[in-house]
Amino acid sequence: MATPPVPVSAYHLSPDEAQPLDTYGRSSNPTWRRLEAALAELEGASAALAFGSGMAAITSALRVLTGPGERLVVPADGYYQVRRYAAEYLAPQGVTVLEVATAEMCEAAADADVVLAETPANPGLEVVDLHRLAMTCRRRGATLIVDNTTATPLGQQPLSLGANLVVASATKALSGHSDLIAGYVAGSHPEMMAALETDRLLAGPILGPFEAWLVLRSLGSAGLRFERQCQNALAVAMLLRNHPAVRGVRYPGLPEDPAHEVAARQMRRFGGLVSVELADASAVHALVERSALLVASTSFGGIHTSIDRRARWGDPVPDGFVRLSMGIEDTDDLIADLGAALG
Repeated sequence: MATPPVPVSAYHLSPDEAQPLDTYGRSSNPTWRRLEAALAELEGASAALAFGSGMAAITSALRVLTGPGERLVVPADGYYQVRRYAAEYLAPQGVTVLEVATAEMCEAAADADVVLAETPANPGLEVVDLHRLAMTCRRRGATLIVDNTTATPLGQQPLSLGANLVVASATKALSGHSDLIAGYVAGSHPEMMAALETDRLLAGPILGPFEAWLVLRSLGSAGLRFERQCQNALAVAMLLRNHPAVRGVRYPGLPEDPAHEVAARQMRRFGGLVSVELADASAVHALVERSALLVASTSFGGIHTSIDRRARWGDPVPDGFVRLSMGIEDTDDLIADLGAALG
């Protein structure tokens, strides 16, 4: 069971001024350490660092690992805020930013210094061959960072496939209750992790101790929740793939999906997201109105099935493209609801 959180900003210090484990709340917290130990174990890493959000974790890694004159590859079909950060903050500092489709990332890595991959990519769910990508980066001497948010460590372990670092949003399926924002970095290179810890101390993107405790609370049920989400995702993908109202479906767990072969080699579970294209925005709105279970929401990984029309946020996708995030509802209930809502 998770022990109570330690909400503290200032610790009692010894009069002899010996360096204690905890000195100030921005630099360390016992609740962080418990969470970080659990996250490291899940990712197969020697260490992990908790951050105030997934973006805080990603931007810290990019600040530490990129510099003027270096070439950074980011996914053109991944989370759009990452591309925005790279273009607006890193490029003006002399970093050459290359936006590359996930399917073409292995080729682009041959001329990169740092590669940030997101697999399956959000929201289109394209998959990159992580072992091949890691080997390309190793030959080049490049650093490979993998965003493991959509797969979670319960679905894949990028470090075992050759990645140098894993970054992720714990806001999503790991916490799973849509009641907190958190992120983390995990890795096994001591110097790299120490540099990231220093960046977190100086930049200050820390996770509150109560939020850290909430993530710990959630990890105990994460396996059960994620298993049901993956089960629901496959069932929904199978329902939608031949539905006349649906123009296209992507889910790595479908045998006919273009990414299935690679995904089956490197993923233990295929995740709780399904990408679907309907006719247009009005078709999406009608689906939401007719459904009793779908909740319109722009995050994912929670216990309730949600739908997000991604063009609304500026993603380069058709107007009718949606990301479905599976909840933990009864599978038969979810299929019946979606079938009736689609007509």
